[in-house]
Amino acid sequence: MHRVTFKTISIPFVSLCCIFSNTAQADDAAELAKKLSNPVADVINMPFQLNYDQNIGPAENIERYQLNIQPVIPIKLNDDWNVISRTVLPVIYQQYDGMNKDDDWGVGDITQSFFFTPTPKSPDGLILGFGPVIYLPTASEKVFGPDQYGLGPTAVIAKQTNGWTVGALANHIWAVEKKDGDEGINNTFLQPFINYTTPTSVTYSLNTESTYDWNTDDYTIPVNLSATKIVKIEKQLISVGAGVRYWAHDTDSSPKDFGVRLIASFIFPK
Repeated sequence: MHRVTFKTISIPFVSLCCIFSNTAQADDAAELAKKLSNPVADVINMPFQLNYDQNIGPAENIERYQLNIQPVIPIKLNDDWNVISRTVLPVIYQQYDGMNKDDDWGVGDITQSFFFTPTPKSPDGLILGFGPVIYLPTASEKVFGPDQYGLGPTAVIAKQTNGWTVGALANHIWAVEKKDGDEGINNTFLQPFINYTTPTSVTYSLNTESTYDWNTDDYTIPVNLSATKIVKIEKQLISVGAGVRYWAHDTDSSPKDFGVRLIASFIFPK
């Protein structure tokens, strides 16, 4: 008669803890990535967005490196409302090929937006935000800005479901102060977007950043495709990624063809 024996397989408790901990961290990172896809999410973050564009100007002989510093700061007003501060400060380096002209570098004009957003979301799950946008003439070089103050409305609407975020952000800026003989700012900005976040916190994004100048009837349509992922360095969470841009419609003064974008966003969850 043969005796049957059963071996007991033991898994160390520490290993189990590591498995569940890693899974929980991945889930947390994915949820955080979904929040970052929402332009008015209640998350403090500091994005640094480096853009490279070429073939700028009528002669297509200008190259530009532009680092957009874009802090996002949510402020709780009460149990029903938040206000989200979104700032865009460009730092620009511009090269001129075949021209007897020194390179230009410095800061551009600041665009400051405030979005009032209801909490919780609307019953149908729509994400809404609206408020003022302020244009500040902080450019260190004349070539980087029109030297005018501007003001106007801004709004965002979005919907999130099953990892997808679909929506649009828009603003319009009018000049409130201008020098004699200069045309005042009169621009509309429209950014429709669609993002998909995977369970591993990778987010694929497709958007356009269209601008229409009502003074000249000119408009630009750069189409951006990018991918980002949340990583942890020491104790700091960072969303890092890259993308490409194609100028589907350009003007004499705008970039043309293709560009590149690098992204690093420092995240400070509550």
